Amino acid sequence: MALTPTPAFPTLSALQVMHSAPVIPVIVLSDVAHAVPLARALVAGGIRMLEITLRTPQALACMAAIALDVPEAVVGAGTVRSAADARSARDAGARFAVSPGFTPALGQGCRDAGLPLLPGVATGSEILLAQQEGYTELKFFPALQAGGTAMLKAWSGPFFDVRFCPTGGVSAANAAEFLALPNVVCVGGSWLTPADAVATGDWARITLLAQQASQFKRQSF
Repeated sequence: MALTPTPAFPTLSALQVMHSAPVIPVIVLSDVAHAVPLARALVAGGIRMLEITLRTPQALACMAAIALDVPEAVVGAGTVRSAADARSARDAGARFAVSPGFTPALGQGCRDAGLPLLPGVATGSEILLAQQEGYTELKFFPALQAGGTAMLKAWSGPFFDVRFCPTGGVSAANAAEFLALPNVVCVGGSWLTPADAVATGDWARITLLAQQASQFKRQSF
């Protein structure tokens, strides 16, 4: 059941989502009242692609609120694990999906829902499976724990035609190291929306963090 009317937007590709800014914020929201001011703060700092993770009961309502009230933002759904998740996210206004892993059924579910997907991978076999299903823009997760920049450098040979968004352990301190790699288009990170800033409504701090993140240089861009 749709939470809000879904307006007609131009179809995005996963690469367009990745190209929008050097960082995609990974957002966990448990209070719908925070959704719109948070989105406005990020947009003011130059970050438009917003990954709202499906980790709280309020996530879908937060997506719907942003989609309705912050048209400058592009709402995406994170932690998408099933076709049902994809449908619910689409009905709430999401325009792209990000998953922690990948199965062909999940990929088909996102295609059926009309959502471009950044599937999560952590091994060469998972990359091959995603490529077999037509995916060449992938989320490397959990990036730091699965080998970090060393793994991405190793993959650049056999997987020369794949572009990555590393997420998991990426921070303001190491984002530039990831973005310096030619097979990295953007990174995902939660540091743009610190829990204490969200809880206290410190939107100016979040705008500043977004401004700083939007200035990162990218080798592949």
